[in-house]
Amino acid sequence: MDVVIGSGPAGVSVATALLARGRKVLMIDGGKRLEADRATARDRLSANEPARWSAADRTGWQAPQFATPPGQVRRFGSDFAMEPAAATFADGSDPFLLRASFAEGGLSNLWGSALLPHRATDMAGWPIEAEDLAPHYRAISAFLPIAGRVDDLQHLFPVPEMAGRAALPPSAQAERLLDRLAQAQNRLAAAGITAGQARQAVATGCRLCGQCLHGCPWRLIWSATTEIDRLRRNANFSYRPGAIVHALQDRADGIDLRLLSGEVLAADRAFLGAGVLESARILLASNIVSGLSLRDSAHGFLPFLHRWSAPRRPDRGPFHTLPQIFAELDAPTISPFSVHAQIYSWNEFFEHDLVQTYARRLPGSAPFFRALARRLIVAQIFLHSDQSARADLTLATDGRLMVRLRDNPATRPAFDAAARAYGRGLGAAGLTALMPARRLNPAGSSFHAGATLPMARTPGPGQSDTLGRPHGLAHLHLVDASCLPAIPATTITLSVMANAHRIGSRAP
Repeated sequence: MDVVIGSGPAGVSVATALLARGRKVLMIDGGKRLEADRATARDRLSANEPARWSAADRTGWQAPQFATPPGQVRRFGSDFAMEPAAATFADGSDPFLLRASFAEGGLSNLWGSALLPHRATDMAGWPIEAEDLAPHYRAISAFLPIAGRVDDLQHLFPVPEMAGRAALPPSAQAERLLDRLAQAQNRLAAAGITAGQARQAVATGCRLCGQCLHGCPWRLIWSATTEIDRLRRNANFSYRPGAIVHALQDRADGIDLRLLSGEVLAADRAFLGAGVLESARILLASNIVSGLSLRDSAHGFLPFLHRWSAPRRPDRGPFHTLPQIFAELDAPTISPFSVHAQIYSWNEFFEHDLVQTYARRLPGSAPFFRALARRLIVAQIFLHSDQSARADLTLATDGRLMVRLRDNPATRPAFDAAARAYGRGLGAAGLTALMPARRLNPAGSSFHAGATLPMARTPGPGQSDTLGRPHGLAHLHLVDASCLPAIPATTITLSVMANAHRIGSRAP
């Protein structure tokens, strides 16, 4: 029997590959689920079309997200999918904004659904190549919904193929910006920028209700939880929630997993996809390593104001609030790697932040800032891990992680230069960058992190082989972002899933 530790995107992907080979698979994890009262509230909202919702319905659904504690991400008015910082990090740790999850489906319950593979140029020097992942991107797309269309991005990201797919209808602001980007294509290309409509993991049937960042009432934003029911239809699959691994021990003919309950599970092989923080805790508690270095992808925000007049207010639907546009920057003087930007049009969080940050200082100015928010478009800019901070992880005496951050002196200059490049380039499409308001966010806040035991062709201590096996171990495979050699700026989930499927397809 093979045991998959974790039910997030990596876990369901490796389980899919193992089952396709006829293997028997037991999936274990914490198994937390949305509380019954919040599920009832969600289902009550989804029972009616958005046009029939009252103002109280909308504000009641959104209010818990605006009250989220600092550093947390909340959906459906619940914290079930993310552990608080104090549960993961020991007292005295440096602040790191990534969090662990013990939920069924892991952090995929919270993500923004953005999908891009890694570019071949960003995988230079890796022990695997983009071609090695290509068939597994295709395999993943058999169950992962991908909304998108063929555009200029297809030249940079030929896999997965966008032909025949349907894109989410862009918001009115995004539609106007996409048209202007197309007209300015030559000027963008001269600036090293390639732009196109965002690709999201969203099923068909979107009601364009604008509640994406609060929790889709119809659960159309893909979560790994949806795949567990699919996997259960296979007689060789079983799922056991509430089983959290404390440590593991490799042996000559298999591997033993010791649970927090004290129970020991014996397996032929274990596939560890518990998320990079929880996977690190398990590795450290198992004395496989004494310390780990977690690589982060730094990110920050660059706000713009659009200069065109709008035919209607952007806060009056229909629209979605997921990333609307992707813009890729190739500028060797700024970074030897791709710089990735996700562009968002109006959403309630922009308005809320403006009012909370500025209007409270100027009594009576809230209407002005609400009007300003209706012209606001925000780019979220991501850097490669080589230009980002690292987090050194050790195990504290109480079993939690101790974090020590190592800042990267290249981060701020690279982010500022990228922001200027995007500001100049997108200016050709009618946007004015608010450069003084740009913000580089704290380490870990991008949720794009990993490479704690990076894959290597000839692995040594602190590395894993191309099947994710830590040096010296035969029956444990890392399948989440822990085994990636680096963290490119483009989105992480699709490549993690493809790599997990690759490992599951090739594991002995």
